[in-house]
Amino acid sequence: MSILSATLSRVSPSPTIAVTTKAQELAAEGRDVIALGAGEPDFDTPDHIKAAGIRAIEAGRTKYTAVDGIPELKDAVCAKFRRDNGLDYSRAQVSVASGGKQILYNALMATLNPGDEVVIPAPYWVSYPDMVRLAGGEAVIASAGIETGFKLTPAALEAAITPKTRWFIFNSPSNPTGAGYSRDELKALTDVVMRHPHVWVMTDDMYEHLAYDGFQFCTPAQVEPGLYDRTLTCNGVSKAYCMTGWRIGFAAGPEVLIGAMRKIQSQSTSNPCTISQWAAVEALNGSHDFIAANNAVFKRRRDLVVGMLDAIEGVTCPVPEGAFYVYPSIAGLIGKRTAGGAVIGTDENFATALLEEAGVAVVFGAAFGLSPHFRVSYATSDAALSEACDRIGAFCAGLQ
Repeated sequence: MSILSATLSRVSPSPTIAVTTKAQELAAEGRDVIALGAGEPDFDTPDHIKAAGIRAIEAGRTKYTAVDGIPELKDAVCAKFRRDNGLDYSRAQVSVASGGKQILYNALMATLNPGDEVVIPAPYWVSYPDMVRLAGGEAVIASAGIETGFKLTPAALEAAITPKTRWFIFNSPSNPTGAGYSRDELKALTDVVMRHPHVWVMTDDMYEHLAYDGFQFCTPAQVEPGLYDRTLTCNGVSKAYCMTGWRIGFAAGPEVLIGAMRKIQSQSTSNPCTISQWAAVEALNGSHDFIAANNAVFKRRRDLVVGMLDAIEGVTCPVPEGAFYVYPSIAGLIGKRTAGGAVIGTDENFATALLEEAGVAVVFGAAFGLSPHFRVSYATSDAALSEACDRIGAFCAGLQ
């Protein structure tokens, strides 16, 4: 009899972490590898945020706190939602956790029963379906392909909803595509949800501030106030504030849901790192000037990568509105053979051969629920990106 639970068989390890780990192993062996799999900014945490963490240590703020966040951070979260999104919440409607992933996990664990369904647009962040399955639910995948700019259509959302639907998970700008929904596009989706009172909305707004070319971010409860009482608006400091390792995510929503999430957290991790919480207070309340400067760099890198990849025969690379990813199609390469003899039957074959033969680590599209594509994170130096794209171009040119 196995000691492992049956639930474990419903999930897979994170493919993005696996790609990063494989690239690190090859580099440790002396291979020349350019890793484009990690979903984190290469910029350091801004100095004023680091200083707030240091002050917290020096002031002895290193004890347990309330399970789901110190009052000062909850106040900062409430101020952020008012300032950025026009949404009013009280402290009792706010949850703070050890990263955005824990926020989503807590909400799903607190609300799903066996057989409950969660609508997830594909391409999706790799963890959404597996978290749903861990919580006992069923992931219902609604395709949002390149032909619609990787954006879910109202008709596709309508078709995915059933009497068993509990949640609709919404992510804009998107990981892995960078696609961002305009206010009109989002309103068309919220109109669908308004017709189904049993469906709640879980937003993942982690890339809210990483937007380019005048794209204006908006979130579902902001666009449709009628959804305020059945929306969990999720965000965090990881991406825009360059604080991935600090592990602070937060959400706001109805008190009954926040209370249930608090109960889950009280019996798992308890409070997030105290020092990180004080640093997050400064991140939300302090100067945000660095965001625009970082975005200017990200936009330059995006344009570099899109231009080089889209010029490769057999590759189509749309221009994303936000985040720091591109999601090129390799439909024109399927069925070809590499110089090393590998057959490109799938995007996973492509990513594997690209790493082994060209030393470039990317994440294959099937991990995000839509093939044949691959994801590139352009959160690294211009020089590394240029060299990586040159290698990808040479690799593709050598396919027969």
